[in-house]
Amino acid sequence: MISEPALDRLSAMFRAPDVAGTRYELVSILGRGGMGIVYLARDTVLDREVALKIVEGSAGDTNEARILARLEHPGIVPVHDFGQLPDGRLFYAMKRVRGDRLDRWMAAPHDLPERLGVFLRVCDAVAFAHAHGVIHRDLKPENVMVGEFGEVLVLDWGVARQMQIAECKLQIVGTAEFMAPEQARGDATVDHRADVYALGAMLESFGEVIPVLAIARKARSADPGARYQSVQALAADVSRYLAGRAVEAHRETVVDRLARFERRYRLPILLVLTYLAVRALMLWFVRV
Repeated sequence: MISEPALDRLSAMFRAPDVAGTRYELVSILGRGGMGIVYLARDTVLDREVALKIVEGSAGDTNEARILARLEHPGIVPVHDFGQLPDGRLFYAMKRVRGDRLDRWMAAPHDLPERLGVFLRVCDAVAFAHAHGVIHRDLKPENVMVGEFGEVLVLDWGVARQMQIAECKLQIVGTAEFMAPEQARGDATVDHRADVYALGAMLESFGEVIPVLAIARKARSADPGARYQSVQALAADVSRYLAGRAVEAHRETVVDRLARFERRYRLPILLVLTYLAVRALMLWFVRV
C-alpha cells in the first residue's frame, strides 16, 4: 500500500509546479530524472531562458545545487539561482544548454578522433570535480551534452557526493551498465575510481579500435587497484593514442607498431610515395 506522502510526491510529479513568487515562468519539460524534473523556463527579470530543476527530495536536499555552485568549470553547467517553491520543494536555475545528449550525438557520423576529443573534454570536467573532492557516481552518455558550438558539459550531479565518507554501507545509486562493482555493492570504499570505471564504459562505445578498447578495459577493471588511478591517467592514455604514440593499456605487436607508425606519419608517407611515383613516371617517359 502506498503511503499518503508517497502519493503526494507522485501527484506532484505529474502537475506543473506552482512557481508563484519566483522570477520564473515555466515553458515546457526538458527532462525527468530520479531526483526531479527539469523545466525550460523564462527568467522574467533578465528575459532569458534557463533550465529550472524542481527537486523531488526533502526540503533539505540541496546537494546538487551546492556542488554545482562550487564547481566553476566550462564543462559543468553553472547554477544561476536557488530557492524554495510555495509547496516546500526546492528549485534551482541553471544555464540553458542547447545541443544533443552524447548518446544522440554519437548516432551521427563522427570520426574517432572527434569522438575521443569529446571524451577528453568529459574527462577534463570530471577530473576538475575530483580535484575538488566530488565524485559524480552516474556518468553515462545521457548525462553529457554536446552543445551547438562544440561545448561539452557534464550534467545531472544529483547523486554526486564528497569523497570524504563515513565507513558505512552506502545507498546504491547510478546506472547498472556504467556502475563499478564496488558501487553496485554499496561499499563504503567507493571513491573517484568508480567514475574512472564509468568513463571506461562510455569509452567502449566510441569505436572498435584495439588500443582504445584496451584503454576502456583497463578503466573497467573489476579491481579498483587495476584501473587507471585517476581520470588524468585515463585521459593521458587516450591522448597518447590520438598523438600516434603507444598506449600503456595495450601491448603492441609488430603489426600494431607498423599501423601506428602509418597513422602517425600518414601525410609525410603519402608525400614521399607521391614523389617517388612522379619520379618513376618521369624516368619512364625519359626512357621512352
